[in-house]
Amino acid sequence: MNSPQVTQSLASLNAQPKIIGVADATHYLVGSVDGNNNFIELNEESSIQCVSSLAQANQLLRNHQYQTAELEYQTAYDEMCGLPHCGSYKETIKL
Repeated sequence: MNSPQVTQSLASLNAQPKIIGVADATHYLVGSVDGNNNFIELNEESSIQCVSSLAQANQLLRNHQYQTAELEYQTAYDEMCGLPHCGSYKETIKL
């Protein structure tokens, strides 16, 4: 394994599970955040997962033995109305 692969492998080991919901969307994205703050797939999956509900997202993470995850809701409403972007809502949830 060369150096970039080792670095990528170590970063994925430190990845934290994350669920992203977007306002008015009918799905949630489930993945993890690596050491560089990139949203990536879970170590156990080959891609970021898309599920239909928060309950399905929680179950997917529980199936992979995770106990907590960061839940983030994103919205573009402020920017659409001409207001400055105020960030997103985040919290750590127990699965």
